[in-house]
Amino acid sequence: MPMHPELPRLLYSAAATRELDARIIAAGTPGFELMRRAAVAVWRELRSRWPQARQLTVLCGGGNNAGDGYLIAQLAHLAGWRVRAVAVSPPERLVGDAALALAAARDAGVPIEAWPVALPEDGVLVDALLGTGLDRPVGEPFAGAIAAINGSGLPVVAVDLPSGLQADTGAVLGCAVRADLTVTFIAVKPGLLTAQGPDQAGQLRFAALVESTEQGVRPMLERLELGHQAGLAPRPRAAHKGMFGHLLLIGGNRGMGGAILLAAQTALRAGAGKVSVATRAEHLGAMLTRCPEVMAHGVADPAQLAPLLDQATAVVVGPGLGRDDWARGLLDSALQRGLPCILDADALNLLAGQSVVLGQATVITPHPAEAARLLGISTAQVQADRPWAVRELAERFGCTAVLKGVGSLVADAAGERLPGLCSHGNPGMATAGMVDVLSGLVGALLAQRMAAPEAARLAVLVHALAGDRAAREQGELGILASDLVEHIRYYLNLRNCR
Repeated sequence: MPMHPELPRLLYSAAATRELDARIIAAGTPGFELMRRAAVAVWRELRSRWPQARQLTVLCGGGNNAGDGYLIAQLAHLAGWRVRAVAVSPPERLVGDAALALAAARDAGVPIEAWPVALPEDGVLVDALLGTGLDRPVGEPFAGAIAAINGSGLPVVAVDLPSGLQADTGAVLGCAVRADLTVTFIAVKPGLLTAQGPDQAGQLRFAALVESTEQGVRPMLERLELGHQAGLAPRPRAAHKGMFGHLLLIGGNRGMGGAILLAAQTALRAGAGKVSVATRAEHLGAMLTRCPEVMAHGVADPAQLAPLLDQATAVVVGPGLGRDDWARGLLDSALQRGLPCILDADALNLLAGQSVVLGQATVITPHPAEAARLLGISTAQVQADRPWAVRELAERFGCTAVLKGVGSLVADAAGERLPGLCSHGNPGMATAGMVDVLSGLVGALLAQRMAAPEAARLAVLVHALAGDRAAREQGELGILASDLVEHIRYYLNLRNCR
């Protein structure tokens, strides 16, 4: 599963990375020296991953990415590996540092062939075709080279970014290299960690190339990590349940009682002082059997919510809610109170098409399809630029927004902090009930009077870490949403989370 302890916290756009690169050069590090260091970093990681390969084929494009590739080929040739450099773009078009790198490879005796060629049946391939400047669908001859790389069956190393991947968004621009290992330089680009980026990049490694690259250039996102998020305060010895909030969870329409039960169980384990549930009466027996600590109420009419809302510190609306008149009435009643709340699942579907400012005490947690309905666009448009989509959600609804999915994103309406990106989590979490667990966790943090932006960031991070811990114990396949509850409790009790 992808864990990134070695990655920096701040993530930079492609444009900002180019500015960082220019500043490094202006400060006295020649561009060719940076190119050499990048090649050394890739060569080191490549040898560590495939020490017995002894054969390398480097496919080079037409910019500085190609220059990195030619220097990698030079290093491998000097180390005694069988090496081929394949020029997919005419090498005579190279200028500046990339031209110097080409000359260095030639001087070392690296054989350079013009594309198209038949790729070998063994060894390692290096993708040095296209860099971070790509902003349109990949055309020929690069599309053909990418297809050949992906169809080769050989291990692939991407230089800085898999060719065809949009650096800022993680969208595939027509086609993209599917790498086993990506070594990225100067700064980590957000697209490597969200949308299709993680699947295309494979194992991700970062090489800064210089001691410090971040001064004076604004990052695009920040990775969510323990130690950098607000946590729950330590509890005093004289603590009592009234100090930690009363959370009301609303949902569990007919046939969907499990969703609200999962959310309630999580809320209790996440420290809410009292937890009440408003649900269909037929779910009360199962609720009290599985979770006797919950105060469960059968609600047939929205008017019955009033006394429950009077007691609540925070509200969760959405798990198993449905979209009928019962669901809409409960949602409207909850929103009228203005309590800190989290809206998820069908609560979001009921809001789609409405123009409403939810307020800064509210958190919404849509998956891409729900986000698309809220924004009135297609799911593909959301996935094509997830950082934009999460900021748009936060601004349009005046609340904190979580855009779920690989590389979940968190943004708040005020925009006082960089949007957060969670690089933790694993494919085993793609199972029923996970979103209900997240809702219960956010709700518990809100009930304990954590501000909505901080509650969302901490909950997204802890939820993902809990999923990874569950996978480490017994593997990704077969993880249940309820398996995360004890692991959530573990992380919330860590000192650097409190």
